[in-house]
Amino acid sequence: MRIRYKKWARLELEASPFYIDDPEEWKGKWKTFFKNPDQPMHLELGCGKGLFIAEMASRNPNINYIAIDLVDAMLGLAKRNIEKTYKEKNLETSNIVITRFDISRILLIMESKDEVERIYINFCNPWPRGKHRKKRLTHSLQLEKYKEFLVPNGEIYFKTDDDDLFESSLHYFDESGFEIIKKTYDLHNNPIFENNIETEHEKMFTEQGIKIKALIAKKR
Repeated sequence: MRIRYKKWARLELEASPFYIDDPEEWKGKWKTFFKNPDQPMHLELGCGKGLFIAEMASRNPNINYIAIDLVDAMLGLAKRNIEKTYKEKNLETSNIVITRFDISRILLIMESKDEVERIYINFCNPWPRGKHRKKRLTHSLQLEKYKEFLVPNGEIYFKTDDDDLFESSLHYFDESGFEIIKKTYDLHNNPIFENNIETEHEKMFTEQGIKIKALIAKKR
């Protein structure tokens, strides 16, 4: 998603207690950032405006969450949405952190010691052109990286509106040794997630009559 530059975003992020500007320094020790380091840790790749992670993390204070995006403007909006959601629920932002990083280089900031139990990938760029497909967040090259820090039996939750990306992703997961434990070509009529949280894109595509494809894959 393209978004206009927001001059306030960088200043607000740097002042936020739940934003990390140097994620490489936290590789292997992400747990220590959180108030309750022994809680399970989940990761969202490409958090966008943060509406999904704000709701997910605030609903589950017994889980620690990391959300990654590459664009300051997006993260600035995510920061504000997280603050708004937590304030409305009278909660402290003690189980969430957001950071700016290129997901294609994720092994520079995550390793096996971080013990991520679940990854969320929601409506990522489908990169439809053949020469760009390796940039897909569900491509086999990326899945091999995620395996490095996912715990045994760790899961990936994936949602998309794009038919080709979904079919290709089924192949990528199989190729990388993941087990598809649930899948659907129409998430809203065949729910596979408990208490599904709709993203901004999900609402938009659903209103357009586009069915949402989704899967849960488990690391073998």
